[in-house]
Amino acid sequence: MTLDQQLDYLRKGMAEIIREEDLRERLTAAAKTGRPLRVKAGFDPTAPDLHLGHTVLLRKMKHFQDLGHTVIFVVGDMTAMIGDPSGRNVTRPPMTREAIQANAETYMAQVFKILDREKTEVRFNSQWLGELRFEGLIRLFSKYTVARILERDDFAKRYKEGVPISLHELMYPLAQAYDSVAVECDVEMGGTDQRFNLLVGREIQKDFGQPPQIVALTPLLEGLDGVNKMSKSLGNYIGITEPPEVMYRKVMQISDDLMFRYYELLTDRSIAEIQALRAQIHPMEAKMALARLIVSDYHTAADAARAGEVFNSVVRRKEVPADLETVPLPEGVSVANGIRVDKLLARIGLTGSVSDAVRKIKAGAVEINGERVKELVLADATPEMVIQVGKNWRKVVR
Repeated sequence: MTLDQQLDYLRKGMAEIIREEDLRERLTAAAKTGRPLRVKAGFDPTAPDLHLGHTVLLRKMKHFQDLGHTVIFVVGDMTAMIGDPSGRNVTRPPMTREAIQANAETYMAQVFKILDREKTEVRFNSQWLGELRFEGLIRLFSKYTVARILERDDFAKRYKEGVPISLHELMYPLAQAYDSVAVECDVEMGGTDQRFNLLVGREIQKDFGQPPQIVALTPLLEGLDGVNKMSKSLGNYIGITEPPEVMYRKVMQISDDLMFRYYELLTDRSIAEIQALRAQIHPMEAKMALARLIVSDYHTAADAARAGEVFNSVVRRKEVPADLETVPLPEGVSVANGIRVDKLLARIGLTGSVSDAVRKIKAGAVEINGERVKELVLADATPEMVIQVGKNWRKVVR
């Protein structure tokens, strides 16, 4: 690609680049010297699974890889102990090292669905933050002022409203900034809610004699409700490890307008192609094509095709499989105070365990008599219940 083509390729799906002229200069220098840019993004393993909102950033990292640059995936095993306070109005509870390590291991299995494993440096920030010791921390914290930290919107709001801010939270932007120093970062990527933290990185690098990193900000992807940022806690997410049928069905739930934003941020379709889809293709057909693309990215094209068939037969045509297995209500499952759905699913073999059933219910993957289950207790159980979990079905009679 020419330099302008590279910039267009990187600009698509990006909210802001600070500064774009610096990025142009470094891309030019990289072409002349043969030294690839070092492109960093940090992920704190505060939860075990990634969703499509995380992949907006991962996909842009992959685009830098496509252009021959080095991607550094920083696992924030040390900063996760603080918890990123961005956008929070309360202090996060500290995590244990065991939970952080377990989550980090699942991250590694998931990120390489997108990134090229051979072209990715995986670094744990405990490698350098753990070595700073108290003297090093004093030197690091001397490079920034409390007044500057309190310029951050969420800190300023909490301070004004008298909401407590713990001292360890004030350390977070500086710890993240030091990550950039440690890996000699040229470009740091993050969501728009990370803008302050990434700009602190630019300033701290200068103090350590490094050229300030370019800040590349990606939009925050709206969840299935079309309003709030995609979040597991809000239940409006599509997990990248969810079954194909669940992913397909969730994509089909989004609004027509949101669909085209998903096309821009979650696929490699060009802006011109997306505009043509909007003008020429029926929204239902465009959404089904989007669902196939997304499922294929995280499973296979065959899985996507099967998921489409299940959606058409079960959701659009309201068909129930002809070979539906019928089982009695298991002994010991009480209906007096409502049926515990998680225990029922485990007992009839639709999930591997009660905890697995809870996860699937929270993921929106369980339906009873065509209605999605949102609560663990079913208060008004009918004599016959047709239960669907992904592509698996049972009829329970009592």
